[in-house]
This record gives sequence, structure tokens and C-alpha cells, in this order.
Amino acid sequence: MPEADPIATADTTSGDARSWHVLTIDEAKTALAVDPRRGLDGPEIARRLADVGPNQLEQAPPTPAWRKVLALLVEPMTLVLLAAAVVSAVVSRELETPIVILVVVVFNAILNLVQERRAENSLRALQDMTVTRATVRRDGRVEQVEADGLVPGDVVLLEPGDVVPADGRLIEAAGLEVQESALTGESAPVSKDVSALGDPAASLGDRTDMAYMSTAVTRGRGALLVTATGMRTEIGRVAGLLSSAGRETTPLQRQIAQLATFLSVIAGVVIVIVFALGLLRGGAPADLFLTAVALAVATIPEGLTAVVTFTLAMGAGRLARQGAILKRLSSVETLGSTQHIATDKTGTLTLNQMTARELFAGQRLFEVTGEGYSTDGALEVTGEGPAPDVRRALLGMALASEAVLRDGELVGDPTEGALVVLAAKGGLDVDAARRAWPRVAEIPFDSDRKYMATFHPWAAVRGEAPADAEAQATLAAWAEGLVPGESGARLFVKGGPDVVLARCAWLDTPTGKVPLDEAQRERLAALTEQIGSRGLRGMAVAAGDVPASEIDPEAIGSLDVEDLARHVDGLTLLALVGIVDPPRPEARAAIAEAREAGISVHMITGDHVGTASAIARDLGIEGEAVSGAVLDDLDDTQLAERARGFGVIARVSPEHKIRLVDGLRADGSVVAMTGDGVNDAPALKQADIGIAMGITGTEVSKGAASMILTDDNFATIVAAVREGRGIYDNVVKFVRFQIATSWGFVLIFLVAGAIGIAGGAPFTALQVLWVNIIMDGPPAMALGLDRPDPGVMRRPPRAVGERILTGPRILRITLSALVMAIGALAVLELAPGPEPQADVATTAGTLAFTTFVFSQVFNLLNVRSREASVFTRATFTNRALWLALAAIVVLQVLVVQTPALQGFFTTTALTGGQWLVAVAVASAVLWVEEARKAVSRLRH
Repeated sequence: MPEADPIATADTTSGDARSWHVLTIDEAKTALAVDPRRGLDGPEIARRLADVGPNQLEQAPPTPAWRKVLALLVEPMTLVLLAAAVVSAVVSRELETPIVILVVVVFNAILNLVQERRAENSLRALQDMTVTRATVRRDGRVEQVEADGLVPGDVVLLEPGDVVPADGRLIEAAGLEVQESALTGESAPVSKDVSALGDPAASLGDRTDMAYMSTAVTRGRGALLVTATGMRTEIGRVAGLLSSAGRETTPLQRQIAQLATFLSVIAGVVIVIVFALGLLRGGAPADLFLTAVALAVATIPEGLTAVVTFTLAMGAGRLARQGAILKRLSSVETLGSTQHIATDKTGTLTLNQMTARELFAGQRLFEVTGEGYSTDGALEVTGEGPAPDVRRALLGMALASEAVLRDGELVGDPTEGALVVLAAKGGLDVDAARRAWPRVAEIPFDSDRKYMATFHPWAAVRGEAPADAEAQATLAAWAEGLVPGESGARLFVKGGPDVVLARCAWLDTPTGKVPLDEAQRERLAALTEQIGSRGLRGMAVAAGDVPASEIDPEAIGSLDVEDLARHVDGLTLLALVGIVDPPRPEARAAIAEAREAGISVHMITGDHVGTASAIARDLGIEGEAVSGAVLDDLDDTQLAERARGFGVIARVSPEHKIRLVDGLRADGSVVAMTGDGVNDAPALKQADIGIAMGITGTEVSKGAASMILTDDNFATIVAAVREGRGIYDNVVKFVRFQIATSWGFVLIFLVAGAIGIAGGAPFTALQVLWVNIIMDGPPAMALGLDRPDPGVMRRPPRAVGERILTGPRILRITLSALVMAIGALAVLELAPGPEPQADVATTAGTLAFTTFVFSQVFNLLNVRSREASVFTRATFTNRALWLALAAIVVLQVLVVQTPALQGFFTTTALTGGQWLVAVAVASAVLWVEEARKAVSRLRH
């Protein structure tokens, strides 16, 4: 019979008949048709890659450009404009008006497509930054390849710091531990071995002979026989479930749609009234229809979607430069209305770089300076008197750890990294120490023992075995006073203070080791408690000697863990260390800014409540500190009542995160949620704005989120909130500006039609369209480049469901529209020359037209601030706006003064004095608004 295809049988997704964790190594390699000593060869890799596809999680297919264009064309406002263009072309013998309308529609469509493409490119750039590489054994050689090229049967070599690139069966494991919180939610690393399990139904967290995609190696080394890639992995399965979930529209999207409908209805009513008034005055239906079409274009906010998209894109671009990538443009506006931020502690509020802060050694307490994994810093003894020699303690920290520093980056366990950095700050050459004191055996850390021990032969230091001569000379002093003449090996132990102290019989002092009596134990226990109360994680370091009569140094490497563990007793305590993941320097200021902005910050962590509370106090987070167990005791109603008061939620599970989000949203609040693991994905999806970590986050969490932080920094979230508020303000500015222009036109035509000014048609259709084009274009979009107001974070969050057109805003808009309409109508009535009439160029008509255009220039300056005067330095901060205003003035001068354009726009040349009159009358809208702002500032 032909041999079964290994690819066809290598699916490890849940529910598959093949359970890889119950197969022996020989059975697994036979099933995958591979010799792990050589790995796969090139032709076989190509064949399998063609069968299973790249090792990638599926992305949603991009929306075709034609579908995007179609979606824009079927929007109600666009359909109205297209209908107006078609009817105008049929009724009128001229094509200028329908052509101008089509230009407006096409311009808006192009702008929308360009801005959406910018957002897609930003996300693609992030994905390109996070390409994973894997070390594999192929064709008898070890090489590095991009992880998307892995196939079932590949042999992947794992070291501390590696991200597991695919699901697989472990075939080698030496002290291997894997952090699987991204998949299972279990915070502690899981010890791995190669022994097959007997239970086919074992949960993912219990499959100790397997490693899964997107988990991280924290300790030891191993080799993985790949069994599943891409969407066939466990993480791929979760990603597939998430991809079927839909999303709701954001608050801004809903408000824009409501506003557009409201304004379109108003426009329709006004057009009917203007058309009826014209008929009553005996106007020609065709001319009246053209005027009504032009007025429809001016009053229907067809540019609203484009300008909002542009404004969001500008904000998204600024955020990308600050470390946040938006997957949807509208998400940043949602952040602007955020009332609660539920954030992870590790890496977001803190540096995710464990740092030793306190050291007790030589019976003295030291403060340790410096941050993170930089060796810049020092040990500063507290109290009076010279510092004792603590080199023996530092040597123990270096040798009882596996973590390695490479160019300031840590590879290995973070807690070990803190000890290694502490040893380096104390002057120890860690690499030289490890060369001089080679490790011949070890007891790896596990959750039962809660300590790690390493064994080192004394022969190396005494020069009786080959070693680095320079390192021996350097390290001889570090061993002074401790080398026992009869000892065969020295062991170093590190672990929890209570566990290590229980195995200690001696205490290291400046004058030698002394018995550890009951009084000393009580003192050390009290010191350990004080370390914990300050939010520090306590670690103890000890040493012991194993005589040659009890253990053969040459055979020690062949002993099993149980034999070695019998010698971990009667130790000498060298040091107690207080370790913390230090807060980010910018996090405290960001939290204070969020609090001033009316935003509650809730810290979510797997730490114990005491440790988390201390860090929260340091950061300035207010509120009650509770554990996840407290949430279990509350029903949904009780949680909704208390959730707002929780500042710290410690010892949490994925279910707790979802319940917290639901509790905070119960009263309609807008909630932002951060996360990095697969287990965080449901909570990220459920929150109003999900924020994934770009550095530590899994692909699934990034897929579920609306925003991705490239720096995993809480300050970036607060910056995004500030940007979101600024974006909303910019949208409001544009709405105020455009509607004031539209309502100004409406008032002019209604009054002119009612009392007969200029025959009821003060402006031609092309003049109306001209104002619409130049004001909906660069000037309005330049508002989207305005930076957030300095006081934007001193305001409380916007009320949920608040309309863009609030009562006060409608009053301000109406006031501006009224002033502009009065100015234009006054010029029409008072200007010298013949009375304006349709399609006849007159001085009064041109002057009124120019006055109305300049009124928009002054009103554009008005809307940039709700309260601040135009006459401040902030007025000149937006260079693009001033360039746009200059372009408007130049274009209007050309339309009025150039003979070739005068016939097209029905204008006539104006004198210098008449230009000054237009500017003076138009400026009235500025002075009236300045008076209103002054009164408002006095009230506040």
C-alpha cells in the first residue's frame, strides 16, 4: 500500500482525530515523514508549502476599488446631487451647472478613496514591521527563515526569547518553559518535556509536550516538530471564530448620517419654497429650476463625508507618528469620547523590564539606581558607615540565572534579568563569571519547588580544570573566604524568600557566615514583608557547599533532579532583593492628564492585590483595589454599580476582563480596553475601542482591536484621546462653517424671493456653485489640520449621544448666517448702479457676491475656537489654512477682474474702493462673533 500523505494527516485543529500530544516522538516523526536530525529538504518543503499554504493567519480580503466607489455613489446625498445634475442637463441648454455638480461628486469620491487607502497602508506598514523569523533544521543545516515559510514536518529550534512560530510536538526540551498566557490566559510559564501524554482530551494548558503558535519561550531550549501552520493552528482557530463577528458603526458615523439626513430635509423644504416664490413672481421655470439645483448643491452637505474622512485621516497620520496605528479611521473619534480606560499594567503602564530596587546583603540595605535592563546605575548603601562587600551575593545572582543581556535587550526570564543587571551594576563581569564557574547541573524552577539551583565545580576556580585564565584571576577575589578545602561543588539557589529561607541555616555577613537563629529569621521575615508592602517582588539568593564525599563533581551532571534536590539544604543566605517592573516615566503624567479630562483609568493585572495597589499609588491611579475573586461574588447589577469605583483589578482571568467591560458600559459609558493575548480578544472586541499591543500583542489580539500601539505605551493612549477630541472639534468646526454658509444662502434667497430683491434671484447658479466649491475644498479641509486646542483635555468627555448640532451651536451658526445674509442683502440694495437681475452683470450683484465670499473667509477664522479670540497667536498656527485663504482671495479677484471669467460667472470689475467696502461689510461676521466670545468668556 502507498504510504499515507503526512500533510493530509497533520491537521491539529480542535476536533481532529489525530491528537499529537498522545503520540511518542517516534510516532510523530513517522506520521510527518521526517528525520528530525536532518529536517526536510528543499523539494519536500516546496511541495508541502504548496499543499498547506503559507504559515499566516488569514486576513480579510481587501475591498475592491469599484465596490468602494459604488458605496460612495449610493449614499443619499450623492444620489440627490447626481439626480440634480441629470435633470439640470435635460432642462437647461447649458452644461456648466451639471458639470460643476459632477466635479463636486467626483472630488468627494476621490478624496474618500485616497484617505481610506492611507489608513490601509499604515496598517500594512505595521504588519511588515512584525515579520517573525524562525531557526530551523533543514537538509542537515541550521538556518533562519521567515516564519510564514514553515510547513508541517519542519524542525524548529527554540531558545529563550523566541516566539513559537507554529503548533508542534516537542522532540527536545532542556529546562524548557513557555509563556502561554497569549493562548490560555495562564500567567505563569509552563514547564515542558517530551513525554507523551495519556489523555487525548487534555486541555491546551495541560499539553506539556506541545508548543503553540504565538506563545513565548522564557527559559531553556528545545526542538519543535511542526504539526500545524496558519489557520490550522489553535490560534488560527480562534482567529477564524473572531473573523465572523460584525462591528457596529461608531458614534461619529451615526451622528454624521443623522446630520446629513436632517440638513437634506431642510434643503428640500427651502428649495421648494424658493421655487414657489419664484413662480409667484413670474419667473421662468427653467431658470428657477437651475437656481434651485444650485441652492441644493450649496445646502446639501455633500462635502461632509469627504471632509470628515480627511480630518480623521490627518489625525490618524499624527497618531501613527506617535506610535498608534488605526485600523479604522473613525476609531480615533471614538477614543475622543472615552470615559473609561481599562488597561494592562505590564508593558503598558510599566516598562516591562523587571528592575531591582532594593538589596539586603552583608547585613545592610542598599538602594539600587537605574531603570530597566540598562546597566547604568549603582548600589547605594543606606545609613551610616562603609558599604560591606556584597560580591559573593552578586556572584550567586549571576550564576543562578540563565538570562542574557544582548546590546541592552534581555533574552530570558525578566526576573532573572533584574538579578543579572543588579550583578553588573555591582561591578561583576557576568560573562566572565559564567565562563570561570561553568554549570555542570541544575534544578530548574517549577511551581512546586519555587526555586532554581545551579551546581558548579570548585576545581575550575582553583585552576584544576581548563577555564578562561583571565576570568579566573578576576573571579578569584569574588570567591575569597568561601572556598572550602574539602568541597567538591558549590550550589547557588534563588527563589521566593520563604522557600529559600526555609532551606538556610547560615547568614552571610562581612565577617563570615553566622548561624541563622530565630531572631535573625524574624528580622528577615519582617524585611521581606516590608519589601512586599512597597509593591516589590521579593527574591532570595543563597549558596551551599557539597563535599566531594557526598557528590562526585565529575558525575554530578548525570544525576536527576531528585538526587540533586537532596543537597539543597543547610544553605547560606547571601541576599534578599526587591524587584519591580518600574512605571513608565510618562505614565504618571498621562494618567494625571486623563483624570483632568474626566477619564477614569482602571489597571488590570495578574499581580497580587498588594503589589498592584503599590504600583497604582505610584502612578496616581485612584479607586478601590480588588481581586478577580471579588468580581466573581458580584452579579451583573452589583458589578455595574461598583465598576466605576475600581481602580485596580488584580489576579484577573479573561472572563473578568469581559465582565469589567460590560460593567463599565452598563450606564452607556464609552470604554477603551487594552490587551495583548488571544484571551484578551473577546474583551477587545466587546469594548467600544479595543487597543492591542504592537510589540507583545498576538496576531489575534491585533485582529480584534481597532487600534494598535507600536510602543505598548499608555501615554500613547492618552495622546490618542487628545487627538480624538481634537478631531471631533475639527469636524464640528467644519459643520459650523459649512452650515453657516448654507443657511446664509438660504436666508438670502428666502428674503430676496419674499420682498423682491434682485428679482428673487440675487446670485446665479454658477455663483452659488462657485462659493460651494471653494469653501468645501481646501479651506474647509485645512480645518482638519488644526491641532487639538490646548484646553481640550481640561474638558469632561463628550456626553454619549450628544448631537453635533447642539442648541448653542445652532444659535451660533444662525447668528453668523444672519449677519452674512444681512451684509449681502444690504450691499444689493445700497450699491450704486442698476438693480441686479439674473444673467446680467452688475456692480451691485458682483459686490454682493464678493462680500458673501469674503464673509466665509472671516467666518473660517471664527469657527477655529469656541471661546478664544481670533486675535491671538494660535490663529497663525495652521499654515495650510492661511494658504487656503490666500488662494480664495486670489481666485475671487480673478473671477471678478478677469474678462474671460466675467462672462462665465456673470461679474463685472470692481474699483479699489468697492473692494474695501466688500471687505469691511464681510468683516461684520468677525466682529459680531468676537463680541459673543467675549461675553461667553466673562460668563465662564
